[in-house]
Amino acid sequence: MIRRMTEADLSEVAELERNTFTTPWSERSLRESLAKPDYLFLVCEEQEMIVGYGGLLKVGDEADILDIAVTEEFRGRGIGTALVKELLTGGRALGIRAFTLEVRVSNRAALHVYEKLGFAREGLRKDFYEKPREDAAILWLRTD
Repeated sequence: MIRRMTEADLSEVAELERNTFTTPWSERSLRESLAKPDYLFLVCEEQEMIVGYGGLLKVGDEADILDIAVTEEFRGRGIGTALVKELLTGGRALGIRAFTLEVRVSNRAALHVYEKLGFAREGLRKDFYEKPREDAAILWLRTD
């Protein structure tokens, strides 16, 4: 089940961040962002636990998809794809007409998901990521 993230989800989402990313968002940063109206965070809940989450930041009629994370044991089940689809739907309802994101160039699974959903590679950010240092592919999906 995918739904909007609430404050009650923050500790589980922060743990998912720590287990997924080398430079994770802190629980405090997540809490501060959750309270702001330009952020949209969703969680996927299965078996009464958070198994995935994603978020975006709205800037005018564009949005930056911030993170998509799925617990390791639930990967490969379409949860990441479902989260992105729901973020796109929720974003469009907020008047967003273009979505962007960065993804590690080595993350072939994520690149496949985004490209399957209509995102196109439009640039490269050299040395964008740390731990390990790596380039980021810049992807866009424009709806107009």
